[in-house]
Amino acid sequence: MTIRWQGVFPAVTTKLKPDCSLDAGAIRAGLERLIARGVNGVLMMGMVGENAQLSPQEKQEVLRIALDTVKGRVPVLSGVAETSTERAAAFARDAHALGVDGLMVFPGLTYKSDDDETVAFYRAVAQASPLPILLYNNPRGYGVDLTPDVVARLLEEPSIVALKEESYDTTRVTDLITRFGDRLAVVCGVDDLVVESAALGVRCWVSGMANAVPRESVDLLALAAAGDFDKARELYRVLTPLYHLDTVAKLVQHIKLAEHLIDGTAETVKPPRLPLSGAERERTIAIVRETQAGLRRLGYDY
Repeated sequence: MTIRWQGVFPAVTTKLKPDCSLDAGAIRAGLERLIARGVNGVLMMGMVGENAQLSPQEKQEVLRIALDTVKGRVPVLSGVAETSTERAAAFARDAHALGVDGLMVFPGLTYKSDDDETVAFYRAVAQASPLPILLYNNPRGYGVDLTPDVVARLLEEPSIVALKEESYDTTRVTDLITRFGDRLAVVCGVDDLVVESAALGVRCWVSGMANAVPRESVDLLALAAAGDFDKARELYRVLTPLYHLDTVAKLVQHIKLAEHLIDGTAETVKPPRLPLSGAERERTIAIVRETQAGLRRLGYDY
């Protein structure tokens, strides 16, 4: 399937049973809920999908479940989060063999590569399969910054076609669009910068908190992309406290708790993560409840 880099692509949470094994039924139900609410693609096993905590066998199973459930209705992308070039390239080949539509490739985990090492890593992964690649630029999280100069070198690989921008610097969006035009799709990777990114020309958003509020997130990006900023700001102000939770270290726990409160799914996370507790948990519950109240005032069914 050709990927059109438009609309909301949730970074899908990996649903787990109480013993932390995969919950295939819940994964399927979650994907059906997202598609029914209008998302344009699904990204399995990004950071939000706890990629680094899954075994190789679990990763393969998550992709099989997703592909069998989605059945071509929207593109299915997979995160590639490995500690070595060899394993990242092998995963890219395996994902292609399974039938995945595209890859979001993290830099090599645990090592802060310099520019030459970063370029070599991404080139090796790009050459391992023909799948289109969404680069993942999150210098705060991984210590590797895909600057426009680095991106220019990477675009020598034809399968590198998009970049998830998570540097928290909105000037980077304009710099990338100005320099690369249609050659590179710039994708918003920060939930609480989506309206700002859309105002600068971004039309695709990989969102964590869209797991909890998919319809509202789809509506928000559509309003901003259409230039209806009065309505977009009204909705954004309601959603932003919830979206802020996508930008902190425990984002997976916050997102899974929000899903649990809104949709009833389990909030189980893979260790070393632990579920939220105490005042931290109560604060997130309060934010979710206030968000629901605000959405009701805007006419959403909560």
